Amino acid sequence: MHIVLDRGPGGAVVATEFDADGGALGSTELAASALPAFVREREAAHPRWVWSSTARWYPELLAAGVRVRRCVDLVLCHRILRASLLTAGTELARASDGPWDRLAAAVTAPASADAPPALFDVVADSADEPDAVSEFSRQQAAVAASVQPGRIRLLVAAESAGALIAEEMRFAGMPWRADVHDRVLTEALGPRVPHGRRPAKLEAMAEQVRELLGAPALNVDSQPELLAALRRAGLDVQSTRKWELRDLNHPVIAPLLEYKARSRLLTANGWAWLDSWVRDGRFHPDYVVGGVVTGRWATSGGGALQLPKNIRRAVVADAGWKLVVADAAQLEPRVLAGLAGDQGMADAGRGRDLYDSVVRAGVVASRHEAKVAMLGAMYGATTGDSARLKPRLARAFPRALALVDGAAAQGERGEQVMSRLGRTSPLPAGSWREVQERASQPNASAADERRARAQSRDWGRFTRNFVVQASAAEWALCWMAEVRLRLAELGSGRFDDSPHLVFFLHDEIMVHTPEAFAADVERIVRRAALDAGRLLFGEFPVDFPVTVAVVDSYADAK
Repeated sequence: MHIVLDRGPGGAVVATEFDADGGALGSTELAASALPAFVREREAAHPRWVWSSTARWYPELLAAGVRVRRCVDLVLCHRILRASLLTAGTELARASDGPWDRLAAAVTAPASADAPPALFDVVADSADEPDAVSEFSRQQAAVAASVQPGRIRLLVAAESAGALIAEEMRFAGMPWRADVHDRVLTEALGPRVPHGRRPAKLEAMAEQVRELLGAPALNVDSQPELLAALRRAGLDVQSTRKWELRDLNHPVIAPLLEYKARSRLLTANGWAWLDSWVRDGRFHPDYVVGGVVTGRWATSGGGALQLPKNIRRAVVADAGWKLVVADAAQLEPRVLAGLAGDQGMADAGRGRDLYDSVVRAGVVASRHEAKVAMLGAMYGATTGDSARLKPRLARAFPRALALVDGAAAQGERGEQVMSRLGRTSPLPAGSWREVQERASQPNASAADERRARAQSRDWGRFTRNFVVQASAAEWALCWMAEVRLRLAELGSGRFDDSPHLVFFLHDEIMVHTPEAFAADVERIVRRAALDAGRLLFGEFPVDFPVTVAVVDSYADAK
């Protein structure tokens, strides 16, 4: 059963119910204030709630203590169905741009720490929200008419589940000790000072850099000033980036790199960040589901996907609770094995470290070489050890290497590629095609041809990785969705006394749980990883082992 929620006149809500076959059962109009009670009552039947955007509808339900099991996020699903090659022949995909496309574009727009999602700028009030019932019907028709309905249906369901998870993690928050965070900052930077000034330790490091460069008035935070000072000191540098500086031989390099690292800590996760993002012992990040074209998540504030290791000391479980931190081992190579149906690669990773198995098979000499070769194959490395080792990998795992090589060739031709479930890569920009066309003209210069080849190879590297990274993102969504549903069976389901997801980073999740449930949670995350593999790859025997740590602090997990 589906229940579609629409905004009616005067802020009212119209709920339209559909049976399993898509037949309308009738509509109910209710005041917005009555929505939480209505949802709580109907949730007992486990319907799939259909709404324009989870980010728009779900927060008010969570604030009222109401959680839902399943939903259809029309905005996120619209974006997938409009772009997928599996639905390219459907009416929805062929239609001109409309209000749902504007909403879909707004979902990935960044927001400031205190601003609502950009979606709210597009939908100024309830009257501006487009008709959800009609859009739901169009999406259902597009899925049914797709080339592979089962795959695209799983993808939109997983994306919608991800939207629920993102809002629940934002609402519940990650446990955060502000006093520990302050102590980390004080140890690294010196005592807190007014915003805009450098703490004492950081200022001392800046002064050391000035002395070593003979530039007493240097603003170390000014890239142009610092670059000029380095050049005056005889250093041939084109930028002040870490990768360029660390290869230079000069007494200033070590303290300068240390200064830059600690300055980054102050800027990205300093006291201003702490004041903005941590409330009542919780960090409340803003996740953007599918914020990257591959389906990976992004953040519109808080930087949850880039928490430095020293700051992780502040992530501490509540008294009587534990953090269960789990990450998937070698996720992308295992996904590649499943995508390609490469039995040899799947066997190499069964029940053991995949890279160690590659070494034992005599493909390469060390685990480091195995990792370098595998990552190079997936990311399109053309030089160094990755390129040197790739032929060995191709002999050992021909189906896997053929799949990514084929995806690269499609990209070089300007074609699109798909993930396991049907997420589709974008087409190259018009300027890309102009360069290719210019190089094919009779009067094309050698420079035109070189530029075209370089752009073609670059796009091929993108599509090579897209098929793997996008499929890995789908696995992660299915994993989290399974974990979320099973956690709901433990305790009351409330965030204050039951296990719940609080963090996600590509192939890693964190559950905050009462200590009594920790062992159950560990079993759940391991079993859900296996189930996610079966959802994507059926009976093909590829393993997805996870490493699990039950800890008091995130810093102790690795």
